Amino acid sequence: MASMATLFVNSPNPSYSFSKNSKPHFGSNLNFSFSVQIQNKKMKNHQKVRIFNGLIEPDGGKLVELFVKESQKDEKKKEALSIPRIKLSKIDLQWVHVLSEGWASPLNGFMRESEFLQTLHFNSLRLDDGSVVNMSVPIVLAIDDSQKQRIGESDKVALVDADDNPVAILNKIEIYKHNKEERIARTWGTTAPGLPYVDEAISNAGNWLIGGDLEVIEPIKYSDGLDRFRMSPAELREEFTKRNADAVFAFQLRNPVHNGHALLMTDTRRRLLDMGYKNPVLLLHPLGGYTKADDVPLSWRMRQHEKVLEDGVLDPETTVVSIFPSPMHYAGPTEVQWHAKARINAGANFYIVGRDPAGMGHPVEKRDLYDADHGKKVLSMAPGLERLNILPFKVAAYDKTQSKMAFFDPSRAQDFVFISGTKMRTLAKNRENPPDGFMCPGGWKVLVDYYDSLVPSENGRVAEAVPA
Repeated sequence: MASMATLFVNSPNPSYSFSKNSKPHFGSNLNFSFSVQIQNKKMKNHQKVRIFNGLIEPDGGKLVELFVKESQKDEKKKEALSIPRIKLSKIDLQWVHVLSEGWASPLNGFMRESEFLQTLHFNSLRLDDGSVVNMSVPIVLAIDDSQKQRIGESDKVALVDADDNPVAILNKIEIYKHNKEERIARTWGTTAPGLPYVDEAISNAGNWLIGGDLEVIEPIKYSDGLDRFRMSPAELREEFTKRNADAVFAFQLRNPVHNGHALLMTDTRRRLLDMGYKNPVLLLHPLGGYTKADDVPLSWRMRQHEKVLEDGVLDPETTVVSIFPSPMHYAGPTEVQWHAKARINAGANFYIVGRDPAGMGHPVEKRDLYDADHGKKVLSMAPGLERLNILPFKVAAYDKTQSKMAFFDPSRAQDFVFISGTKMRTLAKNRENPPDGFMCPGGWKVLVDYYDSLVPSENGRVAEAVPA
């Protein structure tokens, strides 16, 4: 079976431009429904699915790429040495990556105040032509008082990495107050202490935000052996076109893939074929930016995904595995809109959403921070996401009678076992095997090897956490 390294062809980023007045290429509408099992109550989610030819248009009609032309790179590097500088944090650099490749199209750089306020209060941006695109998380750059003073009257600043190498120039800048409490409350719905992204990127950040038009001198690379998997929206669109995809369905994840996930993805493709699509392609798109400390690191997740493909759990011919460079907020229904919107810009017209997407436990109280069903409900009515078809999870569990993962059947609930992420991690930490058919052997070995690489507990075993 082909490895992930053989699945892609790197190529120069083409320019994708569409008329703002052009209409999406949709044909006849078909009714589409998924039966979703939540807490033993059967619901049906009906939505119209659009059959179309070609890839979905980017938000705003144009994929915005913010790279300096090759002929101007030396000039921009010299310019960066002559203007005030801002040193980027690791997360800041990830946001430069996101902006530069067009994941946040139609943004042209870090948000100015008007864009910041629209994002916080409306989860969307209104464009010059009056249309609305979704934008639910602020993409901003914080500076402190001393940096603000050094910038002075300059209308541009250089953005540099940890080694003071120029990364980008921010032009026509606007500096405005960073109201952290408002930002946190509106993004997470709480100001409780212990929110991972807040602790990492906001609490100790400066009291000012700086926005402007971004010119990125060189594409962002991490030199971690995974850059070949970081396909830009333009490269993904080229890959989907090369594969003659007439539908792209995206699966967002930050965890290892078990056979329940694979069942959902293969069943989604079958349903799309039943609806009349000829070659729907899966975008398996693990999040590659900042994640909290107890998540499995990206390098290990990518190894695990590779084994899933090698073992034939997913078909490499109809699957593209790529890394989504965004940092993770764990902001539930607010953040899941960002995850969905970004995949539109990569060409996806279907988005698979699960239970409690982008959610986490409350940082203080023993409960979930968000309602598990709100993510999919919000996506179905979010402004600016009308063009995206939302596919709610069908609940999968381990079927003891078949010794494999299967869609949950409430009429024989006693035959099913739900293996939580907590349980899965505990088994792997203790080198215990899950039931046969839960995860492919190669993928499970990667997970066990990861936990083996960590410092063991005193007695060599890890106690299973009790779900809140």
